Amino acid sequence: MAGYDNLQQVAQVLKSNGTDGEFVMGFREIAPEDINLNEPVFIVFDGLPVPFFIESFTKRGNSKALVRLTDICSMEDVEEITGKAVYIEEDNLPEMSLEEDGYAALIGWTLLMPEIPDQVGEDMEEDTSLPALTGNIYEVGEITDFIDIPNNPCIEVETESGAVMIPLHEDLILSVDPEYQEIIMQIPAGLL
Repeated sequence: MAGYDNLQQVAQVLKSNGTDGEFVMGFREIAPEDINLNEPVFIVFDGLPVPFFIESFTKRGNSKALVRLTDICSMEDVEEITGKAVYIEEDNLPEMSLEEDGYAALIGWTLLMPEIPDQVGEDMEEDTSLPALTGNIYEVGEITDFIDIPNNPCIEVETESGAVMIPLHEDLILSVDPEYQEIIMQIPAGLL
């Protein structure tokens, strides 16, 4: 069985559906249709991931599905796993790309920003343009959500001081690195 650190949470068991072990699963990182029905999902019991295979799967809306797993045969079985996270192996995660999936593909990426000098030196003119990427770059946090507000899309970033919404405007994006899943942005003052 795969190591626990090779697992990624993709869903959560929400509630029972009927009395024969079927339940509602809510997805968070991937869409229901992106799950590989031939690969096991994992639920943690006593600190260890236990594999389950999907017996039936019916998509409900954009982020839920009715699911039946092997060895989950009754309402009591479902009550035992209700609220638990559902994991899959990272190798089975669908590849997301900005071209196909839009900015929602940034969820899970790391947001970085260039260090801004505190003061402008006497011999330097104040420059209001974006800084060159030659200085120090530091990590702001992990992108946890994409909020598609008309004409003002935003990302939610989990920082050391809590969740922050940042406008995702193309003029603020300095660099995008799909290989390392990092995006460098110039973040307007006052947002962090």
